[in-house]
Amino acid sequence: MPFALSILREIHDPRDINARHDLAELLFLALAATLCGAKNCVEIAEFVEGREAELKEIVTLRHGCPSHDTFSRIFRLIDPDELARALGAFLAALRQGLGLGPRPRGVVAVDGKALRRGYEKGRAFMPPVMVSVWDAETRLSVATKRAEGSDEVAATLALLKSIDLKGCIVTADALHCRPDTAKALIGRKAHYALALKANRGRLFACAEAGFVAADAAGDLAFHETRETGHGRLETRRASVLPLKAFKQAPAFPGLKAIGRIQATRQGADGRAVTSVRYIALSKVLAPHKLAEVVRAHWTIENQLHWSLDVVFHEDDARSRKDNAPQNLAVIRRLARDILAAHPLDKPIASKMRRVNWNRDFFHEFFTHMR
Repeated sequence: MPFALSILREIHDPRDINARHDLAELLFLALAATLCGAKNCVEIAEFVEGREAELKEIVTLRHGCPSHDTFSRIFRLIDPDELARALGAFLAALRQGLGLGPRPRGVVAVDGKALRRGYEKGRAFMPPVMVSVWDAETRLSVATKRAEGSDEVAATLALLKSIDLKGCIVTADALHCRPDTAKALIGRKAHYALALKANRGRLFACAEAGFVAADAAGDLAFHETRETGHGRLETRRASVLPLKAFKQAPAFPGLKAIGRIQATRQGADGRAVTSVRYIALSKVLAPHKLAEVVRAHWTIENQLHWSLDVVFHEDDARSRKDNAPQNLAVIRRLARDILAAHPLDKPIASKMRRVNWNRDFFHEFFTHMR
């Protein structure tokens, strides 16, 4: 517990000097409540009031239990960049406690997620968007930032400048298949695997023509996987062509190859649907490695975004004023990573129930971060 509080004390208190409640204690209480299932500032305050005696063994609560208005106000005022840096310090401690290196080494996925109900009145079409950087190997967050004006590209470029990505393969959707993003990743000594769609018209047309020619030649190597589940059979075939195989490929920073994933999904009724995806690569990958990288990217959806929505009910969060949406989003991501990192082999929702019901289990969640 002292370790967690020491990190939170690094955050600047934006309130006047006559503020009654200690900032680090407020943030710790919010994190503890979120670990136990609190979804908003009202539930955070109710959690503190309901477990006041137990919490006083950890924090002083000199002026009693803070109200939900106190929590709401502090999340509106805190600098989100400072809270995000605290998230980084927590995650570094988690990695150390798990025996991992100080930085990600494999596939790092980048994706945005809208806080669907965190919009200002009359602006339902513009909810806040959080961009997350995700370590697909460890299933832990790396960093997160709000996309001001829903500009995911600018937020991503800002995040990439602050992260050590040397040797990683960074994956992202077609929105980020841009020269400036590619240059930024090459500058960070990282590789990229960026989804390639028709928004990069010339490069996309070049990819289609190149693979048509390779298919006609009949000597294109591929890696195929088959999976069954939910009453359907899905076959994926991955193949890679080096840049020299394409005629008059348009210039794109660091581009070394283009990959293709052909997926065929056959339902119980026997009907099959086929889709084709192309991936711009800064490194020539073996077909089986391309398949692994593309599948690893989707863990940001299946492991992070899914749990935020289903377990933490992020899409229902109505905090919308000032800095509150992104600050509470950071708290949720930190709570999710703490729950995921605990060695108990149970789903995150199960761990959340246990940490709420079991006092000793609650204390365990902070000991492995020392």
